[in-house]
Amino acid sequence: MMANNIKNIPYGLSDYERMARDNYYYVDKTHFIPLIEQAASYFFLIRPRRFGKSLLLNMLDSYYDINNAERFEELFGERWIYQNPTNLRAKFMVLRFNFSAVDSYPERLEASFEEHCTERFVEFANRYEHLFQADFREELIKRASATARLQYINGRASELGLRIYLIIDEYDNFTNSILANIGKKAYQDATHGDGFFRFFFNVIKVMTTGSGMALERMFITGVSPITLDDVTSGFNIGTNFTTSPRFNNLVGFSEPELRTMLEYYYEHGLLNMEVDEIIKEIEPWYDNYCFAEERLEESMYNSDMVLYYLNSCLVDGRPPREMIDKNIRTDYNKLRHLIKIDKELGQNFSVIREIVETGQTTALLNSGFSVEQMVDPNNFKSLLYYFGLLSIRGTYRGNIVLTIPNHTVREQIYSYLIEGLSDNNIFRIDFYQLGKLIEAMAYQGEWKPVFSYIASELEKQSRVREFIDGEAHVKGFLLAYLGMTHNYMLLPEYELAKGYADFYFQPSTRLPDTEYAYLLEVKYLKRTDPDARIASLKEEARAQLLKYASDDIVTSTIGGAKLRLITVVFRGWELVEMEEVCN
Repeated sequence: MMANNIKNIPYGLSDYERMARDNYYYVDKTHFIPLIEQAASYFFLIRPRRFGKSLLLNMLDSYYDINNAERFEELFGERWIYQNPTNLRAKFMVLRFNFSAVDSYPERLEASFEEHCTERFVEFANRYEHLFQADFREELIKRASATARLQYINGRASELGLRIYLIIDEYDNFTNSILANIGKKAYQDATHGDGFFRFFFNVIKVMTTGSGMALERMFITGVSPITLDDVTSGFNIGTNFTTSPRFNNLVGFSEPELRTMLEYYYEHGLLNMEVDEIIKEIEPWYDNYCFAEERLEESMYNSDMVLYYLNSCLVDGRPPREMIDKNIRTDYNKLRHLIKIDKELGQNFSVIREIVETGQTTALLNSGFSVEQMVDPNNFKSLLYYFGLLSIRGTYRGNIVLTIPNHTVREQIYSYLIEGLSDNNIFRIDFYQLGKLIEAMAYQGEWKPVFSYIASELEKQSRVREFIDGEAHVKGFLLAYLGMTHNYMLLPEYELAKGYADFYFQPSTRLPDTEYAYLLEVKYLKRTDPDARIASLKEEARAQLLKYASDDIVTSTIGGAKLRLITVVFRGWELVEMEEVCN
């Protein structure tokens, strides 16, 4: 516990009852309870990993559990809902599943699924057997399968007039793992035809449509609609509110919620930085998620990443050395494998290239599609949006404009492009050597060896040349590879509203002793262009760099580093000129 009864930071914690009991800070989402009730009985929500979904479900569990009828003040006395309770409070038996606990290894898959379900049914019996006949537990466990137990609970509850709230967290976790690491056949065995997971959802569907059924409400979360579409033959088991403007900030932190939390700890003397200073630092890394085109003004912060940062500030007295939580990196790595179905690069690789090169793409967001339809570009872009790798930024000609939300995600997108090229033997680079060269660039001002090294590798590895035949391709290629180092936050032109140098090598706030910062202009000639164009391109770059050098963004972020203005000129894939402009 923190001194003077100051609220603890719930980093890594999703147990709502523990948060209420042990004085943890809770960003109150209980005002959504009546909205959820009004919206639909069977509610489906997709959000990126580590965005607060499990905590939301645990809060709903505590609110609706019939056993908590006399614990309302204890659990919710400090929340909005305490003054505004709904008629459904404490009216349900809650049946919970979390399929992240299921082993996705094929030989263990179905058995592990049954084991997890058995544990959850035993938990259900422990909580509610006092409401049933004397032999309820024995008869429940006697059933041979998860589906049989579902049917038994529903039947007995219906006879007694009891009501069930079904909660399924990470419903697609193990199926995504199968799809990513094993392949479509193993995935389809579980989700198509007579597959056990499909049958499980068939039973749930029957429980939501028959008369006199006890299953009155359901809340399902996951990271994509693919599995639910496959196991329900077109997503007809609930209502998908993922892009609903009413629920844009159902999970994650809005800026007002974040500011209120930071001000709480600042006023208690636990932060060494001003609130505005913290927000300025974390916004480019953790913010800018939007899940509804009608809520463009209401961007959301990833709650897990914010709590990771704040926990370091409170425990260690300083921000974390690494802005990206290693757990986030692990989750994004899992998604990387899912993007390449059956290890094929496929046409969707061009979508990744487009996003790296321009920072955005347009799409028609699809709320449901099967795994077979993932190769459709709109579905693939929709998948990137659901995973949190793209965020809604506006509309254009009837399409949704999707952009990279922040630096954390940009790093992952870069890695997808780089590993796609590497895995298919198109281009590989020694990142240790590149990192040492960029270190010399940062501390010794030796920038030319960085580009000479990349150029030499392009000369050796000819297969990559077809991927960088064009100005946007060259810039995207450089951005991905140079952006994977830790010395700089590499800001591309599109990040800074198009009125800026191609790249700004902004010194990392974690490396205040960086000696040199850079503005880079990349110029491009076609293979057939004459040498005479090189001089005019260099002159154009010189004028641009001198103009941008005094920009407020540079002067406010460069710290004590010396600014250098540099130009590189490519003809096709070949580096033909490097020049420094005197500032």
